[in-house]
Amino acid sequence: MEKEELKQRCLDAIDANRDLIIQLGDDVYKTPELGYKEFKTTERMIKAFQEIGEEPETEIAYTGCKVSTPKKGNTRIAVIGELDCIQCKEHPDSTPEGNVHACGHHAQLADLYGCAIGLLRSGVMKELGGAVDFIAIPAEECVDYDYRDSLIRENKISFYGGKQEYLKRGGFDDVDMALQCHMMEIGNGRHCTIDTDCNGFVTKTVTFIGEAAHAGFAPHEGINALNMAELALNNIHALRETFQEKEKVRVSAIITEGGDLVNVVPAVVKMQIMVRAFTIDGMLDASKKVNRALKAGALAIGGKVEIDDKIGYLPMNTNRELSTLYKENMIEYTGAEKDSFVELYETAGSTDLGDLSQIMPCMHIWTEGITGGLHSKDYRLADPELAYIVPAKMMALTIIDLLYDNAKKAKQILDNFKPTLTKESYLELKKEHSKLVVFDGSEL
Repeated sequence: MEKEELKQRCLDAIDANRDLIIQLGDDVYKTPELGYKEFKTTERMIKAFQEIGEEPETEIAYTGCKVSTPKKGNTRIAVIGELDCIQCKEHPDSTPEGNVHACGHHAQLADLYGCAIGLLRSGVMKELGGAVDFIAIPAEECVDYDYRDSLIRENKISFYGGKQEYLKRGGFDDVDMALQCHMMEIGNGRHCTIDTDCNGFVTKTVTFIGEAAHAGFAPHEGINALNMAELALNNIHALRETFQEKEKVRVSAIITEGGDLVNVVPAVVKMQIMVRAFTIDGMLDASKKVNRALKAGALAIGGKVEIDDKIGYLPMNTNRELSTLYKENMIEYTGAEKDSFVELYETAGSTDLGDLSQIMPCMHIWTEGITGGLHSKDYRLADPELAYIVPAKMMALTIIDLLYDNAKKAKQILDNFKPTLTKESYLELKKEHSKLVVFDGSEL
């Protein structure tokens, strides 16, 4: 069967199930859940897959589910949709806890589902030379550290990010490349952003340990942990001129515990820090400098600091050949003008798709249909056709391009791709640079 006929059958299947796709996206929006807590969302995805005659594998990365087509040939493509939400209490649709889909993951799941419908209900997979995994994956937003640390201590997960966790569990062992869409307001007559390169980061859970004393009549008997933290933050600020501009280094910090009573010298102060950079080497260099700044704060006051380092997400570099296929389908099947695309978006933000992009070719499209800033109270779904339906169609058409003619195009892309890491070297990198550092400034 000619490729154009396969594509049309796929488009017809998506159009015939348009209401089903939109209903899924709208339903998920109503039950926002943070990472590794997406129990209701996973159940909704299971139900959705069952409605089209598929029985998904469940609990793939603690939460989450997937549907896989039978093995065919040597090429397997993953289509990914993320399950989790963020917190933004100012958003009018947030739950009492502040949960809300203000990053568009509900739309991602609709795209994933629509893509599955297009390829599975049309019967075109029988004509293609490869297989596809449709993966609803947890925990892209790197938040809620305490909860995730508790799951790690209970040996329920190993990593903060859902894609990292699924990778460790072997879920991507047979996958050759991954496709994903995200949603943001683009404007200026542009339809989507084709390629994205972004920062990776190291997370730090920091505890300054001093000694309590009465803050009024005996402060000299104490060791002020809050002063250590304040000095450490000033030290970090003094470092900023040492970061190279090309690395897009960002250091963000919050104090999560700043003392108990105002008339007691703070004995324990806790912080969370995120150190971002554009390359793996840049991440590790900036992380080392920040640790030095933290130790200097403890040294000045004569206390102790514990730094629990974990590599969060690696920098993302999307595959230009994959995204070009998506763009070409947009031009042919939506009538988009050739100059109506943002070709490259370089951002200091981060995503766990970055980890996969170091190992296999990955596509990460930013598509339209959204208004308002990401993670903000103004973020809204503006057009379900543009946010839910069009990306589902374009991803499905891209997969047909990749797997048609015995997966000729996919094999070409794989031959041209040079991975930075293997799964084994990736896991070793994570292990080597995720450790607890203890520094006692009272001993110097």
